[in-house]
Amino acid sequence: MATTNDIKNGTVLKLDGQLWNVIEFQHVKPGKGGAFVRTKIKNVVSGKIQDKTFNAGLKIETATVDRRDYTYLYKDGDDFVFMDVQDYDQVTVPGPVVGDDESFLLENIKVNIAMHDGTPLYIELPASVVMEITYTEPGLQGDRSTGGTKPATVETGYQIQVPLFLETGTKVKVDTRSGDYLGRVND
Repeated sequence: MATTNDIKNGTVLKLDGQLWNVIEFQHVKPGKGGAFVRTKIKNVVSGKIQDKTFNAGLKIETATVDRRDYTYLYKDGDDFVFMDVQDYDQVTVPGPVVGDDESFLLENIKVNIAMHDGTPLYIELPASVVMEITYTEPGLQGDRSTGGTKPATVETGYQIQVPLFLETGTKVKVDTRSGDYLGRVND
């Protein structure tokens, strides 16, 4: 058992028999009344996000979560196979656990997988990944000075908005949280 003072980003709480991951938290001490902790929590299984407030000092149950580094190997049907970087054990993560993060999974990418009692709960990608543009319309002459964007498809099939001057074959940095174009990468 822990108290609300132990809540931090990434803490996994056990509430009503379900596991919830803390995305954001804020300790609030109003001038009048007791202190409390305002949190934004995400259901580990369903992905549902909700706001929850706890009174300060309240006893809460936390779940033991083992976070380890893994390397993405390949997709096997609807599942994804990862290898533990320490002991080379392979773990299969179901498609629903990976979810939308599939758009950023490249071979040999390093990810962090949270496990509870041997069951994968969620994966954490790096903040950004470098991907190659596999298709985009050619930019028109004179378009280079405007701040416009165009759609481009990257190697995983994910579509992003890029500046007009980028061409097919260019490597770009993509934010894994928002899916936004961050910049061009020179080899």
